[in-house]
Amino acid sequence: MGKYLVMIYDDESAWAAADPSAAELNHKRHQAFAEANGSALRGGAQLAESNTATSIRSDGNGGFLVTDGTFAETKEVIGGYYVIEAADLDEALTIAKQVPSPMGGVEVRPIIGM
Repeated sequence: MGKYLVMIYDDESAWAAADPSAAELNHKRHQAFAEANGSALRGGAQLAESNTATSIRSDGNGGFLVTDGTFAETKEVIGGYYVIEAADLDEALTIAKQVPSPMGGVEVRPIIGM
């Protein structure tokens, strides 16, 4: 068994323009996903909006550059994640395809043990 990070990407401007019922429906879909896949879930959470992010980069001289915002200026940002356990990548992808992401998509990556 391996662990996989399923990152949920969303278009925040689309969510802001959407009817409030869209967020409520999406919440219900995530609840249904969690109930259907509870045996594989090892964690997960919704993240605060990208305007609350702080990015830290090495300055190359032993110091750090701290800036407000995400690393990349993109339309879609990580809005939440799940950590799942699956027998292999194929099983992880089968589970990830069920993650609600009506305003974006998901990315799946294996987690490498420490």
